[in-house]
Parts: sequence; structure tokens; C-alpha cells
Amino acid sequence: MGNLADLTDRARAILSAVDLIACEDTRTTGALIARLGLPRRELTAYHDHNETAAAEHLAAQIAAGKSVAVVSDAGTPAISDPGFRLVRACRRLGLPVVPVPGACALAAVLSASGLPTNGFLFAGFLPPKSSARAAFLEKYRDFEYTLALYESCHRVDKFVAEIAEKLGPVRVLCVAKEVTKLHETFLIGPAAEIRDRLARTSLKGEFTVLIAPEGFTL
Repeated sequence: MGNLADLTDRARAILSAVDLIACEDTRTTGALIARLGLPRRELTAYHDHNETAAAEHLAAQIAAGKSVAVVSDAGTPAISDPGFRLVRACRRLGLPVVPVPGACALAAVLSASGLPTNGFLFAGFLPPKSSARAAFLEKYRDFEYTLALYESCHRVDKFVAEIAEKLGPVRVLCVAKEVTKLHETFLIGPAAEIRDRLARTSLKGEFTVLIAPEGFTL
């Protein structure tokens, strides 16, 4: 997510040993490898726009004996980031897939939010259209557990306003941005209050939004 100290010794060892690193942006991952002082490895682009074809190609290389690490620019591969199609391709071929736990905004924000964590629904990124987001909010209006979503910096203020309108101004939210980074911010409280606070907050960065169940109070 941003803090290099969160990268585990195991992850460093794997990035140093694999034959190939598949990543969203070779420039970003190349800079990361350099900053960590790790040995240079072959990098290949693996992102939303080429994932289908790249997944099959990478799986074929793994089947041929190569070791491949998948890295996302922020967070955990396959959790609202590229990775699912490669994992599926490997599973179909009976190839081993080894998870390397690390930074994940979803888990980090849930653990520090103060909202209920006994159960939650993670919905990733909602569609950009207001009608689709409104339909989601209506569908899960009475959901008994916490709702967890990622949102673009370009829409988060509008989305929070929609929550206040559709679910009510007192519905408790947690809006977190830039988790583990220099400007990490947690906004927690009634939807109407968070809406107003966002209007006075820089919207640059990565956002995670949690919606508490109806009737929950801090």
C-alpha cells in the first residue's frame, strides 16, 4: 500500500529468487526493486488491459518450469487487482499457487475502523454509474454486517453523498485514504458528517469505504 517496511522478509526473498515478476506497471515495480536493493529480475506487464492473454502466457511459462511472482501496484493481487485470471489458469492446469500474505487495504481498514468485523461483505469497486450504486445501496440497505468497498478519488465524495441520501445521514461510515502512507487519514462518523468533512479534505489517493449495519453507533 505504500510503506516499504510492511514488505515481509518472505516477500523480499521470493522477489529475489523468482525467474519473472508480473506486475501492473514495470516502472513502478522496477523502482520498488531498486529501492529495496533486491537483485534485478525480468519484469513483464500484467494489468487490466492485457490480463486475459497474459494470464495464459504466464501459466504456460510456469508449466514449462519458470517461477513467477505477481505484484500489484498497491494492495494484494487478485483482490480488486489483476491476478484472478492467472490463478484460475494455473489451477486449471494443476499448477501450484502459493499466497504470500502482505499489505491489504481491506483488512487494514477493517481492523482499525471501530466498525463491526464479525462479518462483512466486500464488493470491490462499484460501477461508476449513479444508478448502479443506488441499486447496490438499496439492495444492501438492511444487510446485517459491515459493507466494504474501494472507491476512486474521482467519485468518493459523490458516493458518500449518495450513501447519506439513500441510507440516511446518521448511517455510520469509515472512509480511509492512503492507508500506511504519509497522509493516511481515517474519517469515521455519521454519513452526513463524513460528506461535509470530505468537502474540506484532499481527495488525492486510494480510498476504502466501510458502511456499518443499520442502527450501529460508535
